[in-house]
Amino acid sequence: MWLQRTITLQPKRRGFHLITDEVLAQLPEIESLRIGLVHILLQHTSASLSINENADSSVRRDMETHFNVLAPEDVDYYEHTYEGPDDITAHIKSGLLGAELTVPVSDGALALGTWQGLYLGEHRNHASARSLLVTVHGE
Repeated sequence: MWLQRTITLQPKRRGFHLITDEVLAQLPEIESLRIGLVHILLQHTSASLSINENADSSVRRDMETHFNVLAPEDVDYYEHTYEGPDDITAHIKSGLLGAELTVPVSDGALALGTWQGLYLGEHRNHASARSLLVTVHGE
């Protein structure tokens, strides 16, 4: 089976958000797969995708804190600030973390580790909904 679908994530505040359940709710076909792969492309340049801790929300807060130190706003050497002080910093964070993931499917579920979940890193102060182009293949 091959399936490709655009998934829309609800707008989120700035920070790191666990989106595993939101993604799976829009992909019920995964439950019918014995084996496969899910490829997810975030179609934006000011947010990111990653896999990380799914149990302790302090990890998401610490990630936001660290990346704000790594790429601080209002630095005078940034040129790309057309949409505000979070403009280039959002692109830097997206570039570092990436905008795509490939996850195996086993027995109808994403084959994530016990403590793993899908993260959306929202790096803009005022973001809109985000689109994910998801390609699923398997049997």
